[in-house]
This record gives sequence, structure tokens and C-alpha cells, in this order.
Amino acid sequence: MQRTRFGEMACSIARTWDVIGEPWSPLILRNVYVGIRRFDQLQASLGISRKVLAERLRWLVEAEVLQRREYASRPARYEYTLTQKGMELCDLLLVMVRWGDRWTAGEAGPPVLYRHHACGEISHVEPHCSACGGPMSATDIDVLPGPGAAPGPGSDAGGQIAVVGDGPTSATAAS
Repeated sequence: MQRTRFGEMACSIARTWDVIGEPWSPLILRNVYVGIRRFDQLQASLGISRKVLAERLRWLVEAEVLQRREYASRPARYEYTLTQKGMELCDLLLVMVRWGDRWTAGEAGPPVLYRHHACGEISHVEPHCSACGGPMSATDIDVLPGPGAAPGPGSDAGGQIAVVGDGPTSATAAS
């Protein structure tokens, strides 16, 4: 059976999932973000096998999400840092944190809190419209085909999305 090639789909969600869509990648990114950057530290903190960690790190470097930097030469030792692309993926992780804190934290509450540098307050990520600054959630938007839309499996639109009422629905249902 051939693996689905999400990175080739005309869909930003599928392409993003192609980069971070297996369970270890977001956790590796989280750890690198908080300062756990060396292979042995990552392996110990995650409890991941060395083989799987090496594969995921190689993939994230190839995807230009992480960069590998030598910190010792004898023997050669490397640490991993976030690229700009990787830092922007951490913004996505913060949105996932908000959902997880709300729906999966239970009575114990969130395992981690986030202090906003600008105001010093403990807060959470809240998506806002880049044009007007207003709050933005799935119920506040319409999904329209963009300039990169293409027909085919897994595509964002491909002629199948039409805007009806409070959100996207099937084009055939809207006809």
C-alpha cells in the first residue's frame, strides 16, 4: 500500500500535517522551543527511541523546521534550533495548547502556563483577524478557493467548497 503524499496536496492543512503530522514531531518542536536542544536531552525527556528520534530530527532538518549546529568537535556533537519556519510552527502548537488545556486538562488544570512578554500576564493564544484585529474562530469565517486551489484528493477547495450560512458546506448541497 502506498503512503498518501500529504505534502503534494493543494491544502495548507495537509502540507503542514506532512511536516509535523506524526506524534513525536510536535513534542520535539516543543522541547527545542523550551531549550532542550541536544540529542541525548531530547531522548531522555521524551522517552523516545534513539532510532525514531534520529529519523524525526533528520526529517525536521530536511523540512527546514530545525537546523543542526555543531557544539563540540571531538567527538562531533550537535544541537538543534528552530528556524523561522519552525518558530512559526510553535505558534500553531500554542493554538493546540489552548484546545488541550480547555478540553483535556481535567481537574488538575493546564500542565504549563504562558506569560505574555508585552503585558506580563498569564494568558493563552487567541486567533485574531490580521485585517481588522477582531477575534477569529471557525464560526467567524467563510472558506473560499484561493489562488493555489487545485482539484484532486485532499485539496482545500477543488470546487467542492461553497459558502452557505455559518460556514463551509458541500457545493452540491448548496446548489
